[in-house]
Amino acid sequence: MFAGSLTRNPIIALSLLTLTLLLAGCSGSKSSDMGGYSGAVYTVKRGDTLYRISRTTGTSVKDLARLNNLSPPYTIEVGQKLKVNGGSSTAKNSASSKTKTAKVTPSYAVPQSSWPPVGQRCWLWPASGKVVMPYSTSEGGNKGIDISAARGTPVYASGAGKVVYVGDQLRGYGNLIMIKHGEDYITAYAHNDTMLVNNGQNVKAGQKIATMGSTGTDSVKLHFQIRYRATAIDPQRYLPAQGSKPKC
Repeated sequence: MFAGSLTRNPIIALSLLTLTLLLAGCSGSKSSDMGGYSGAVYTVKRGDTLYRISRTTGTSVKDLARLNNLSPPYTIEVGQKLKVNGGSSTAKNSASSKTKTAKVTPSYAVPQSSWPPVGQRCWLWPASGKVVMPYSTSEGGNKGIDISAARGTPVYASGAGKVVYVGDQLRGYGNLIMIKHGEDYITAYAHNDTMLVNNGQNVKAGQKIATMGSTGTDSVKLHFQIRYRATAIDPQRYLPAQGSKPKC
């Protein structure tokens, strides 16, 4: 799925695959999410991700993949009809497969109790604007924050690091940039209009890397994530107050 030297680096490839599977879809309007759902079958529409469909239908991502014979990176097409279940049947399936789920839980998943301490790294706000959707701990919830501002608003690197992905191959994220910060952290910047950096480029904290846009979504905003050992953590827990500099 990822071209060039990235696919030859197993650490970066693993990080990118993790983002493919775990990046929460950036939400559009709630009413548009309901289109195409008839109870037992969901018809895929533009901008859908497996996680958005999971939230709409009440069917876990795991069950959607199982019912429809989907394999990572769970590519779906507009107009595709997906089998779904919901409510008690989903709970029953989840309960019956609890042991199996435990066996395939990735070793790099970090529970919230093990998140890094605040101040371990200095992070800068990636853009000026209003946080219109915060981080969510719920399954299938927003695994970052959405910042709304005018089209063309500068997007900045939240920390110094190396650009490991620039592209639009991840459905639902539009023009996406990912930056690796040492061995433990990756930041992601989605829905950009213009992208100003290249794969493999080293960037400084606060360097302008893109401009805000609406690619892959229905409104102008930046979807921003901080990932610690491939697990999404709440950016607002680690960012300074908006408009101020980090104290670390």
